Amino acid sequence: QVQERLTTQLADLIMDKLKPKGAMVIIDAEHLCLSMRGIKKPNARTVTSAVRGIFRTKESTRIEFLELLKNRD
Repeated sequence: QVQERLTTQLADLIMDKLKPKGAMVIIDAEHLCLSMRGIKKPNARTVTSAVRGIFRTKESTRIEFLELLKNRD
């Protein structure tokens, strides 16, 4: 739950302090507790996201952002 909470806290902080029209936070992280302990599955990753403002209410804006993110490599 720590990663999920961090994701929402970052989105809320951006909205509160910067007052943008919207914010989208995506965190892709390796979970070391799964990689090093427990099931010992290498590269166990979890992706969490939080969407605020225009990214939540305007689908075309959200899709545009996700396409830019997908094509960054």
